[in-house]
Amino acid sequence: MTNPIQDFNQHIIDEFRAQHGRVGGPFEGGRLILLTTTGARTGTPHTTPVGYLPDGGDRILVIASAGGSPRHPDWYRNLLVHPQVTVESGVFTYEAKAVVLAGEERDQAFARAVESDRGWAAYQEKTDRALPVVALHEIARPGPPNINASSPGEAIKLVHDAFRRELALIRGELVSRSDGAGTLGAQLRVNCLTFCQGLHNHHSGEDVAMFPFLADRHPEAAPAIDRLRTEHEHIAALVEELREALSGTDLDTVRTDVDRLTTELEAHLTYEEEQLIPLLDRA
Repeated sequence: MTNPIQDFNQHIIDEFRAQHGRVGGPFEGGRLILLTTTGARTGTPHTTPVGYLPDGGDRILVIASAGGSPRHPDWYRNLLVHPQVTVESGVFTYEAKAVVLAGEERDQAFARAVESDRGWAAYQEKTDRALPVVALHEIARPGPPNINASSPGEAIKLVHDAFRRELALIRGELVSRSDGAGTLGAQLRVNCLTFCQGLHNHHSGEDVAMFPFLADRHPEAAPAIDRLRTEHEHIAALVEELREALSGTDLDTVRTDVDRLTTELEAHLTYEEEQLIPLLDRA
């Protein structure tokens, strides 16, 4: 006899992996990971689609809501026993250490989640248990990140598309804030700052590794690489302006900065893909 919940989860897992993190149905347009935990009793791996919250740096947050069930979800009970887990973002796969937040840290994180999506509050109202909030800290490993791609060109396209999706989510969240509370929410501020840091890290990695690698093997690409380096500096200035806007309360300024960054970044990513993907795949 089939289990409807397991069947539903497996469908999401298969779609997530096939589409590099993009899914339809109830998770469409949301932030989703695949979380693999080790069974508390069986010791076997179990993979579950889970919504997450950006939290800056090397960690993300997940909430053990189970839709407001009176019981903790299996994945949460598993990580209490085996805190090392595997996270799939659609682009990257990495090991992480799960840490259950407590006290004020938990309460503040949950408040941010509710501020960004009232659904978390609805789940909490359905149950007497306090919904656990878990931080997943990426475990640093030597070497390049594990990107779910079959070629260097595909890898860069997948990373770019992840930035595009995140910016689209942030822009949508800014619209919802203007239609509702009209203020810059704490979680939205974290989302923007996390995106800014990720973009900075990506461009820094290209400047010190990928660009020199390609310049050495393809001298004819020097003009394109010089242009991309200049664009990195321009985008870094836009990101800094956004950071400054995020330290204030003017939602219109943040929205303007995000729109400008979106336009400039899309042009940059498209040009980089046109110029460098053929070279990366040849290399």
